[in-house]
Amino acid sequence: MFDTLAPYARNMDVAVIGATGAVGRQVCTQLIERRALPTTARLQLVGRRGGSSAAATHGYRADLIDAYDEIAPLFDVALDPDEVVADVIVVASGATLGTKPGQPVDRAALARANHAMFAAYAEALAEHGSGDEVVIVVTNPVELGVATMAARLGRHRVIGMGAWLDTLRFRREIAHSLGVRRQRIGGFIAGQHGDDAVPLWSSVRIRGLVEGERDRTVAGLRAGRDLAGFPAEIAAAQAELLAQQDSGRAFAMVEAWPPDLRTVTRPWLTHQSGARTAVGTANATVDLISALADGREIVTAGQVALAGETRVAGRPVHGVLGVPVVLGPEGWGEVLLGDLPPDEDALLAGAARRIAATVAPYVPAGPYVPEGESDE
Repeated sequence: MFDTLAPYARNMDVAVIGATGAVGRQVCTQLIERRALPTTARLQLVGRRGGSSAAATHGYRADLIDAYDEIAPLFDVALDPDEVVADVIVVASGATLGTKPGQPVDRAALARANHAMFAAYAEALAEHGSGDEVVIVVTNPVELGVATMAARLGRHRVIGMGAWLDTLRFRREIAHSLGVRRQRIGGFIAGQHGDDAVPLWSSVRIRGLVEGERDRTVAGLRAGRDLAGFPAEIAAAQAELLAQQDSGRAFAMVEAWPPDLRTVTRPWLTHQSGARTAVGTANATVDLISALADGREIVTAGQVALAGETRVAGRPVHGVLGVPVVLGPEGWGEVLLGDLPPDEDALLAGAARRIAATVAPYVPAGPYVPEGESDE
């Protein structure tokens, strides 16, 4: 799934903020079932004192012990931001996307609802943390969470998992069209998590195909389309799906669309159906945790706070954007975004502008370096 660089062994503790939520529960369960943590590691379940999760977090701990005592790590419960202590911290708390049919995704409302939570944990970690934690932001808007955390903790220690989840979806849809397993597909999604995802078709690789064969295969999958019309395609597809009253038929309609359009519309339709994407979201999150726990450096995609490492539309990016990066035990490092074709470049520039508009009311753009520290 990943491209893996030099590994070395490392034992890491994990804290899951929002452990009793839909995604948090899945993250904890998958960490144990995939045996991503040894029995000597600590899994901290984080709830909120005074909220319904306070009692539920203790109950969830007991349930996990009942189910997985033979293979489980050590469990700890924390109910205040000041109590959160771990090497890897997953932020999966806060308000979620609405799931009522026809309800639009209101990112501005999510930002208003979740910024205080992001800020509270960022402040607590800055004051009481070790200074070496790696934070994986799951809660939406992922980009605002990354900006808020990075402003207090340092930008290289914070990554949003949305671009990796979208990348896995993109690879799966390409594999589905070709009748192969996802493991054979490379390539990334950049931009914003959600409707502003940018499929980097230029990065797609298909194991077993040489360059000329790859180019012909990708051209066939794209069917003469480029990304200039992608936002309009998404809007039209969502309207068409909303008009379809039968959920089964709606999902069948998606099957006939190109892979990049399916990448965005299939999870959107899942939310519209009243279900959630907690399993897939947790799977992508645990991928990142597993790599960190193993001490590996991996090539992945994530929302990160950039300070000019890459250029979009001819200008250096100073702000949060989903891009391919190298992620290691100390956080993310090199950005792996080279020169892009014009359609990808233009769409990514638009995503960067819309992310900046969401983040700006709460966090000034860059440089995401804590006061008094160097970004070297």
